[in-house]
Amino acid sequence: MPINRRWVLARRPQGEPSRDDFRLERVEISGDAPQGSVLVRNRYLSLDPYMRLRMNEGRSYVPPYRIGETLGGQSIGEVIASGDPDFAPGDVVTGSGGWQDYALLPARTVRRMPQQGNLAAIAMPTWLGVLGMPGFTAWIGLSLVGTPRAGETVVVGAATGPVGSMVGQLARLTGARTVAIAGGAQKCALARNHFGFDAAIDHRADDFPQKLAQACPNGIDLYFENIGGPVLAAVLPLFNDFARIPVCGLIAHYNETIGSGEAQAPGMTAAALMREVLVRRLSLRGFIVSDHQAEHARFMEEVAPQVASGVIKGLEDVIAGLEQAPEALAGLLRGDNRGKVVVAIDDT
Repeated sequence: MPINRRWVLARRPQGEPSRDDFRLERVEISGDAPQGSVLVRNRYLSLDPYMRLRMNEGRSYVPPYRIGETLGGQSIGEVIASGDPDFAPGDVVTGSGGWQDYALLPARTVRRMPQQGNLAAIAMPTWLGVLGMPGFTAWIGLSLVGTPRAGETVVVGAATGPVGSMVGQLARLTGARTVAIAGGAQKCALARNHFGFDAAIDHRADDFPQKLAQACPNGIDLYFENIGGPVLAAVLPLFNDFARIPVCGLIAHYNETIGSGEAQAPGMTAAALMREVLVRRLSLRGFIVSDHQAEHARFMEEVAPQVASGVIKGLEDVIAGLEQAPEALAGLLRGDNRGKVVVAIDDT
């Protein structure tokens, strides 16, 4: 009988999550897969900012985790038992395997990884980054709301993360000028040298608003929002008329206690934001990538060959060992990571 290690939510975090908010359990599982399902031995786990939102009570676009529930997340693993004729033991698949060694999943919810050709040579963690949910998020946001054009100025928050770095690369391929917002000199250098941004501004600098304005002398035509807080306040005065703002995240606020407004920037009220939306005729739209799964095949057809050829680059920050997942998530929310955070579930 296999032993399944799994992380469950022990209590709801107050502010930044700590290890005490999680509990690592070990339970026996049968090792079988009922009809219509597959049993997957997870190898890699994606950690993403939205996971922190699900630890809070209250309304969101996905239900909150229950106390004692195994934490969810996209994973890549190997089928070890199959109750579906389309899958066989040994197949490598991706699905919502969660923070655990083994996941019993409906076969219709998993996707087989490429077994041959150029795509088969792509490292597994990359399929959780630029070719996973984060890359798809970037692509949907630009397709749905952004539509960057040659010569425009595109500003990207959290620009060295998996979503932001993908946005910058896709926008640059259209001929747009790309400006990264990142935390610290090392990440700014990474944005320019690895991901190809034309400029990079450190949002931790005391003169960040002034530096951002200098980097955008012709204003901002598109701002891909995934931070919120003081960064949005600095961007707001620089918008050109008819600028577009896809909103896919607000990581500056995820550790807040509901209603605290901890990351609120001075003067950055809802009224101030809506005034700019009106006066500058801004297009502001939130989107959730899971609403657009019908477009996933087109995303893969367009983007996967560009990743395989090196035109689009990923960067994975791989953490060894399932035991390290809680600290890795806390570090992600602090901005400690370089690129996409992936847990290699076996510590080897």
